[in-house]
Amino acid sequence: MPTPFLSSEEYDERAHQLYNEGQYDEALDVLREGLSLYPNAVELHIGVGYARVAREEYAWARRSFEEALILDPDHEDALAGLGETLLKFGQTEAAVKSFRRILELGYQDDVDLMLQSGRALFREGLIDEAKEFFEIAVQQSPDSAEAIACVGYAQHRLGDDEGAIATLRRALQRDSDHTEARIYLGNVLYDRGEYEAALYHLDRTTPDDHWDELGIWRLVELKKSIYRLKDDDSELKAWDERLSELAGDPDDIDEMLAEIEQRAADAESNDAKGQLELFGALLSDLAGQKEDEEGIVEQPLALPAAQHRIIREGREFNGTWEEIVSSMRDANAAYAGRSLSEFMMTEARRGFSITGVEIPTGDAESFIRGSADAGLLRIVR
Repeated sequence: MPTPFLSSEEYDERAHQLYNEGQYDEALDVLREGLSLYPNAVELHIGVGYARVAREEYAWARRSFEEALILDPDHEDALAGLGETLLKFGQTEAAVKSFRRILELGYQDDVDLMLQSGRALFREGLIDEAKEFFEIAVQQSPDSAEAIACVGYAQHRLGDDEGAIATLRRALQRDSDHTEARIYLGNVLYDRGEYEAALYHLDRTTPDDHWDELGIWRLVELKKSIYRLKDDDSELKAWDERLSELAGDPDDIDEMLAEIEQRAADAESNDAKGQLELFGALLSDLAGQKEDEEGIVEQPLALPAAQHRIIREGREFNGTWEEIVSSMRDANAAYAGRSLSEFMMTEARRGFSITGVEIPTGDAESFIRGSADAGLLRIVR
C-alpha cells in the first residue's frame, strides 16, 4: 500500500539508498509507489530510468528519461540518462547532442555529471568526445585523481601512450590509493616492455583490487620471472584464488554445454582422422597406379596444416604455428606494421631479459616451443 504521508523527495531518497546498495528491484518498487502518488515528480521518473539502466532494460529506461524531459526539458540528469540509453541503441548523434545540451545549460561545474557523461561515451568507443568531458572535469577539479585518471585512459585509447603514462602518474600523485589507475598504468607499461616498472605498480595492488584477469596474469608472470617464484609458491596463492573467483565456477548448464561441445569436437576429430587416413590410402593407390602405368610417381596433395592451441597471459590463441604468432603480434598495438620476424626477435629479447632463457626465432614453431620452455606461455596442443 502507498504511504501518503511520504513526500516525493522522501520516496526518491529511499529509492536512492536502495540503488546505492545494489537493490535495483526494491528501488524500482519504491519509485513506482511514489509515482502512483506523484505522477509529475521529475526526480522519480529519472530514478526509474537509472534503475532500468542498472537492470539493462534500456528501452524502458529511455521511456522514463523521455517522460522526465517532457516535464522538465532541461533537467541535466535526465539528459545524461537519455544520452546513455540512446548510445545503447546506436543513435550516436542524438546521444552526443543530449550530452552537449548539458554543457550548453552550464553544468560544467558538476564534476560527477561530467565523468558520468564521459564514461558513457568512453564505453561506446567515442573516445574523443569522452576525453572532452573528462578534461572539463579536470578543469573544474584539478586535484581529482579520478578525473585525471579518466583523461589518461582516453589518451591511451587514442594511441598517446606517453601522455597516458604521465597523466596516470599524476593521478597517483594526487591519490596513491587509486588502484584502478595503478592497474591501468601497470598494464600500459607492460605492453611497452617496461616490465620492472609494470611490476612496481601491479605489485602495489591486492587481489581484490582486480576485476579483470589480465593484470593478475601479468603480475604472476612477472613475479615468477623476476623473483624466480615457483608455481606453488605461497606468495602466489591469493592471486591464483582471485583468478579462480573471476573465472567463476561453471553451473550445470555450462557444464552440459561444455560436455556437448567436447563430444562434438571429438566426433569431428575422429571423423576427420578417418577421412584423412582414407584420403591417404587413396593417394597411395593412385600413386601406385600411376607408377605401374607410366613409371612416374605423382606427388601427393598437401594435407591440411596441423592446428595448435596455446595460452599466453590468460589469452588463448589457435591455428597453425605461423597463425598463432601472427595473432600474438596483432594482439599488441605496439607491434602494428611490424613483420613476424621483428616481433619474434623483440619478444625473444624481452623473454631473455626476464627469464635468462634464449628463445629461438628461426621459425614460428621453434619460437613458440622456446617461449613455452621459458615459461612465458603454455602449449595446450
